[in-house]
Amino acid sequence: MLNPRVALIVGLISISIFPVLVKWAPVSGITSAFYRMFFGFLLILPYVFFTKKFTWPARALWLPIILCGIIFASDIAVWNLSITLSNVTQATLLANLSPVWVGVWSFLFLPDKPRATFWAGTVVALAGIVILIGFDHFLEMKLDAGFGLAMLSGVLYAAYMILSKSVLDKVDIVTFMTVNMAASSIYLFLICIFFGQPISGFEPEIWSIFVIQGLICQLIGWLALNYAVQKMDAKRVSLSLLSQAVVSGLFAWIFIGEKITLQMIIGGVVILVGIAITYQNKKQIGVIENTDKDT
Repeated sequence: MLNPRVALIVGLISISIFPVLVKWAPVSGITSAFYRMFFGFLLILPYVFFTKKFTWPARALWLPIILCGIIFASDIAVWNLSITLSNVTQATLLANLSPVWVGVWSFLFLPDKPRATFWAGTVVALAGIVILIGFDHFLEMKLDAGFGLAMLSGVLYAAYMILSKSVLDKVDIVTFMTVNMAASSIYLFLICIFFGQPISGFEPEIWSIFVIQGLICQLIGWLALNYAVQKMDAKRVSLSLLSQAVVSGLFAWIFIGEKITLQMIIGGVVILVGIAITYQNKKQIGVIENTDKDT
């Protein structure tokens, strides 16, 4: 049985290369999102067919699974639209508020309330995000349509994490992913048509990048992440995904030569410290407190 934390790391690394692949494929972000989902769906079908792992969901589960696909696809589409109306920095910062929304939703509506370590870790990690992208960008944010869409992206991502956690407690991951990606593909295809985004006429190199996105970023990445969501606390997984900014930065440095500054390194370290705080359990905290008293 795969360790959920290992699955979380595998999923994190797999999805973090997506921004680099998007830069390699000079097409619309929504088009990239569509083909990421579509090829992920196509690539899971042979596995489903030959292993017969697909289990027909109960009637009551079809709507939540499809809704998960639509919410996830909406998050991608809204985030890309927010970038076109503002900038990547603002959109990234506001979308990364998703752990806060997961925590608020859990506090208000779920029996599993966030612990103090979650809120402390969230504050530290978000401070790391601000450091990573720069205080000047943070202070220059405008309350415009781009701001609203970026905020909505964070809310949608949080909604996906909470809803998928409840669904994955009742259905196997392969079945969930198959239906989820089918719904997302159809929905994103309609979004592309509605906004007049290109869906054909690409060079062979672009098609190969789409396939890699579908295989690594979507299929492998979200099979691993959904396994982590199924086995772990959704709040913790959501907060851990903030480190995607750090991993994506490393990939950008390695593959496309983007610079890594001291400010980015400090911000990345702060993000990781914040995430580490949320992994402190009560027993560990008690040991630390007792050690402090002895000294």
